[in-house]
Amino acid sequence: MAPTPLLGSRTLDRQTARTLPPGPKLPTLVQTVLFASHRKTFFPRMREKYGDVFTIRLVPSSRVCVVLSRPDHIREVFGSPPAVMHAGEGNTVLEPIMGSHSLLLLDDEDHVRMRKQLMPAFSGAALRGYAAMVLELARAEVAKWPVGTPFKVHHRMRNLTLEIILQVIFGVTDVDRLNTLRPLMDKIVSVSPVIMLGGFYPPLLRVRPWKTYLDTQKQVDEILYDEIAARRETYAGRTDVLSRLLAAGNWSDVELRDQLVTLLLAGHETTATALAWAFHELARRPADLEFGQQAADTGADDELDAIVKEALRLHPVVYQVGRRLTETTDVAGYRLPRGTTIMAAIGLVHRDAEHFPQPQEFRPQRFLSDDPPAPGTWMPFGGGARRCIGAGFSLMEGTEILRAALSAYNFQAPHPKPEPAQAKNVTLVPRHGAEITVTRR
Repeated sequence: MAPTPLLGSRTLDRQTARTLPPGPKLPTLVQTVLFASHRKTFFPRMREKYGDVFTIRLVPSSRVCVVLSRPDHIREVFGSPPAVMHAGEGNTVLEPIMGSHSLLLLDDEDHVRMRKQLMPAFSGAALRGYAAMVLELARAEVAKWPVGTPFKVHHRMRNLTLEIILQVIFGVTDVDRLNTLRPLMDKIVSVSPVIMLGGFYPPLLRVRPWKTYLDTQKQVDEILYDEIAARRETYAGRTDVLSRLLAAGNWSDVELRDQLVTLLLAGHETTATALAWAFHELARRPADLEFGQQAADTGADDELDAIVKEALRLHPVVYQVGRRLTETTDVAGYRLPRGTTIMAAIGLVHRDAEHFPQPQEFRPQRFLSDDPPAPGTWMPFGGGARRCIGAGFSLMEGTEILRAALSAYNFQAPHPKPEPAQAKNVTLVPRHGAEITVTRR
């Protein structure tokens, strides 16, 4: 089989290329609501009706989005020159929250430069240095879980991952400062789609509830800038992410602030949700629970890692990632105009039986077999030059949190049926909070 041509290749047969793939004729607002609130069912229905490549239209301005669900097509996107496929342009709605220097908003040379400055803080050696801190915080959290009483583990995971961000990433250890930051940060990470509309319509930022959110953000910024200024004098020998960034790069205070807020918003809900799904599945499956407990007892990190990976496969927290074409380009047999948004449908690939036998089943062992999933079929962190820089940190964090909880408890599911997902901003979370019951081992 001939290799798939890269985006922009001139080898595509122009006579077979078409302008746009088929798609629903529903009003743009209806499609936007279906995408925003029901994409886990909306996308599979569109694929069934229109095929592996289809077009939807979203607000604002009836934006054209071409959805891809085949790994070879998605590899075209992830392997394309970043100058052709911009990811930052599609995230401009986040600028009032994350700041203009955020890695998620940058493209081209600015993105390359900022990513290089961030990389040392997320190297393999750095991750190993964070693991002990994460495990200590995880043990402290799980020790507070109510024994014998059902509780929503998603809420507990959100609290824990916020604490990890504050202490391991931001490096805040002062008790008074932590007590001040926790409620403020909780408001920041609870940003709603309504608040995010302020990125599309800046005049909204002058009135409530947008102004209220920005006022909270200003309080957080004051503390972060104070922490950055103090850390510049004391980062030597410290192992938190902020200290490593200061040691490895030439940063302005604004650049550091924007990256810290980005790590907060990108790494909080996503990791918390992935772990909530993992505990939900283990509580429903005694054999998998025993598998995880044995791994925790013996230090089998690969097995714990496989549990996290399978939770992310079965329940992708982010269902799709996007790129925006900067020039007319050939993608998946179509000649797509400049300005088209390309969506790689992670959720459709992860539930495709061609790539994952029995895709509806939770099977961590599929990542440990002699025939693991093919490259490019498991992509919860995106891919290519824009793959999530915190992917390694998230997997390490998941492994250590599983280790702490599985070493301490047995798990049961008060409601053994699979819990449905619901859309929350850009993530898919357990609708009822992933309720579980624990008993001491």
